[in-house]
Amino acid sequence: MSDVSLKNYMEDCVEDILPMVLKGMDICACDHCKMDIMAYALNNLPPKYVVTRKGELYTKLEAMYSQFDADIVTALTTGAKLVGNNPRHG
Repeated sequence: MSDVSLKNYMEDCVEDILPMVLKGMDICACDHCKMDIMAYALNNLPPKYVVTRKGELYTKLEAMYSQFDADIVTALTTGAKLVGNNPRHG
């Protein structure tokens, strides 16, 4: 088995920023809604695939994180508003 992996780094960024975005909004924060918000954001953000050896991902990509911060917050906020207005549960 190979010690390298393929990873969409944008998934980690979106997941890390989501709690901050939800903190300032009055919407449902159940797991289903959070996943819907993340799916919306990821479908509207460019993927950032990297090939990395185990343990190297975060050290190499920390600098990229701040580059995408504003775009991620915008996509998550838009997704949260949409999901908050149209939750897919009772």
